[in-house]
Amino acid sequence: KADEQIVIKQIQTDRRAVYAQNLGLTEQESKAFWPVYDEFEAAMKKVTDARLELLNQYAEKYDALDEAAAKQMLGRRLELDKEAFALRQKYAKKVQQALPSVKALRYVQLQDRVDNILAGNMYSLIPLAR
Repeated sequence: KADEQIVIKQIQTDRRAVYAQNLGLTEQESKAFWPVYDEFEAAMKKVTDARLELLNQYAEKYDALDEAAAKQMLGRRLELDKEAFALRQKYAKKVQQALPSVKALRYVQLQDRVDNILAGNMYSLIPLAR
């Protein structure tokens, strides 16, 4: 658990650097954007923690995964995906209020790229259910 939290903190730091480097924010835009970003990250932490917990459950049951456990895990996974999507939509609108639309769009594009890279790296390490 402690190792997971260290990795997550590093990812959050790296992600923040990616946005800082690629958004080209003015001082005024920074003052409007970063509080929204921090609020989003705090909200997403709950979803990320729940996903890690689900991943840990999967790892524990991997060798003896039965239908009931798989059904429960799939349902939880879909719930978490919905929660993450709803948060992304909510905060994309807030970012659009804080920044010009071009920069808000760039933020969402960067978010997609970073998330896809991280997901690809993480999911490539997780064996498929048997």
